[in-house]
Amino acid sequence: MPDVRLGTAPGRWILLATVLGSSVAMLDSTVVNVALPRLADDLGADMAGLQWTVNAYTLTLAGFILLGGSLGDRYGRRRIFLVGVVWFAVASVLCGAAQDVGMLVAARALQGVGGALLTPGSLAIIQASFAADDRPRAVGAWSGLGGVAGAVGPFAGGWLVEAAGWRWVFLLNVPLAAVVVLVAARHVPESVDPDASGRFDVLGAALAALALAGTTYALTEAPGGGSRATAAAFAGMAGISAATVFVLVERARGRRRHLPGVRSKRVVPHPMLPLEVFASRQFSAVNLVTFVVYGGMGVLFFLFVLNLQVVGGFSPIAAGTALLPVTALMLLLSARAGALAQKIGPRIPMTVGLLVAATGMVLVGRIGAGASYVTDVLPPVIVFGLGLSAVVAPLTSTVLASADERHAGVASGVNNAVARAAGLLAVAAIPPLAGLTGAAYTDPGKFSDGFQVAMIACACLLLAGAVLSFLTVSGDALRGPSGERREPQCKSSCGVGAPQLQPEPESVPATKADAA
Repeated sequence: MPDVRLGTAPGRWILLATVLGSSVAMLDSTVVNVALPRLADDLGADMAGLQWTVNAYTLTLAGFILLGGSLGDRYGRRRIFLVGVVWFAVASVLCGAAQDVGMLVAARALQGVGGALLTPGSLAIIQASFAADDRPRAVGAWSGLGGVAGAVGPFAGGWLVEAAGWRWVFLLNVPLAAVVVLVAARHVPESVDPDASGRFDVLGAALAALALAGTTYALTEAPGGGSRATAAAFAGMAGISAATVFVLVERARGRRRHLPGVRSKRVVPHPMLPLEVFASRQFSAVNLVTFVVYGGMGVLFFLFVLNLQVVGGFSPIAAGTALLPVTALMLLLSARAGALAQKIGPRIPMTVGLLVAATGMVLVGRIGAGASYVTDVLPPVIVFGLGLSAVVAPLTSTVLASADERHAGVASGVNNAVARAAGLLAVAAIPPLAGLTGAAYTDPGKFSDGFQVAMIACACLLLAGAVLSFLTVSGDALRGPSGERREPQCKSSCGVGAPQLQPEPESVPATKADAA
């Protein structure tokens, strides 16, 4: 049984390793946006190249994050966590050494694989290491410190871009990873799930990645016309076909594993995505809300910093810190939003929050040339942050409450993957539809026009999320399938880029294997 206490030296070392490790992966997904204009100039990238610089990382992270958690349960959470950290560091070196956009995109895809190995492992280590009565505080500290790292990251990234160049945004990961490896190897205990068994669903993971890759390529490259459009059409068909086969394979494997009389489950891989979790209409509905909301958010975070630098003339450090109020509001208000949702139900906070956030997005779209941070940038950012703070905690809590307790980890992983896939596809689709193609980032006028259109499209996604929340989210959603009221998640902070991963309850130790 885990028995590490939070206030002891071993507990502090474990917290340091897990917070710093997960923060390295989280920071890279946000800090890179600050460096996009400079690396585009240096490598001669067009808008599609910038989209791929962001999406290559998200693609492999979303495609393999469920598999990464299962590998940790089977072969050791610390071992897979360390493999992920080292993998991430090596890929970061390749990113920093990139000589062209193709090399950078390939290295970013490798980074995503490393992130998929270490991200679920960080929270699983806390769950497996700390004593039960200290675990909620440990998770809260992990969440809160991660939020602080997220706030510091864009500022540090902007400073690095200005002082040392965009390559150091990636190279900074190396010394941080070295610290994580040293601390984790010496102070983090190893743990496994003794009930994890069966083969891994490698085919399912490959099909999911292929589906996302094909669809993303089609959405990104189709506006190029000519041979690129033809290749995009074939990629889109391949992606749709892979998605169809993925659903059929996961359904078949889920049925075979539950057939009576099947003595050995080892010959039947656990489905990577147990479709039975979607038997809950509430779970399916909230994931649909997650998809549209995080799609809009993904485009905002991709284009906002670019717009400030290309159109507004902001420096990298000023642009990088412009969204800091959003993080601050999330840190201050997430716990209160979760408590309110528990008291009155999640429907109203989610609906009202999304309406406010959509208003903020429309106002963000008006930021143009010669914008002042105090009068033009800060007000819409605050409006957006207030709306978002009211949404994320209730949404994450509702996802977990709408799934059976034994599927808590699977439900969290699915919701996290849905959010990341939404950002991936939206970043691929919306900028080209808004006219942000080719060398648009070098033309402030054209970029400003496209940015306004893109923000209106994102606001429409959030409005759709508000309507869906009002129509599909039950006022008693936080009571869970068995009728008991669930504790709100995100007591310290919530993830902006994606919902937090939640490990499975110890009462059903085999559930992580179900995600494999």
